[in-house]
This record gives sequence, structure tokens and C-alpha cells, in this order.
Amino acid sequence: MFMKTVIITVIIFFVFISAQSQKPAFNHLAIYVNDLEKSSTFYRNVIGLDTMTNPFHDNRHVWFVIGENIQLHIIAGLTSDSKHPQDNHFCFRVASVDSFLQKLVKAGIEYHNAQGIKNEITIRPDDVKQIYFTDPDGYYIEINDAK
Repeated sequence: MFMKTVIITVIIFFVFISAQSQKPAFNHLAIYVNDLEKSSTFYRNVIGLDTMTNPFHDNRHVWFVIGENIQLHIIAGLTSDSKHPQDNHFCFRVASVDSFLQKLVKAGIEYHNAQGIKNEITIRPDDVKQIYFTDPDGYYIEINDAK
């Protein structure tokens, strides 16, 4: 009886562990852009992302590494300008918001705080600094220094 209980316990444990490994993991974010070259340059030079191999080997996609096994896919083909709300944004963490701001200023990119006040930084209640700006297609990006 004891051995049967141990075997059932082990089976339940492995079923539980197996079920945990089935949890979804974030893989990529894809955005549709007007000008693939302009957007690629922005994400490479302003944000500082590294490109990775494009498995499609075409002139419609550029893939960037944004984390371990996480990518940003930019896809050519957007034919109209669209307005995106600030609350619909993605965020990159940097070591220093102040240092990152120097890149934005040098590139002539305007930024604002969470309330939309130009050239201001938000300091959240947890002391994280954050700013917002848009990419060439109007997608909002947050930069913060969260630990």
C-alpha cells in the first residue's frame, strides 16, 4: 500500500510539473510599418536593438532581439497613418533614462512624461523614471529604469 501511495504521488507530481511547463511564454511582438528601412534604422540606432536572422529572407520583415528568446518583428506594408493611444505602448528598460534622453535629443525625437508634458520625466511612486515617445509610425514607446 505504501509503495502504491508513493507511485501515485510521484505520478501526480510529474503531471503537475508537466502542466506547469505548458504555460504560455511571450515570444514576439509584431508591428506593421510604412517604411521598413526608416523603422529598422530607428529601432537599431535610437532604441539600440540588434537585428537577427529573418527566416523569411524577404524585404518585408526585419526581426530584432528584445530579450532572451523574445523578438520584435517589423513588417512592411502599412499604407496609412494611424493614431495610437499612449496607453497602448511597449516598454524598454534602460540603465539610465537620463543617458537615453541624450540619444533622443541628438536624434531630434521629442519625448514627454506620462501626462503628456513635453521634455519632462515621470517619476513613479516606486522611484522608477519613465518617458514616452513615438516611433516613425506613431507607436508609443516607454523607456524606464525599473530594476
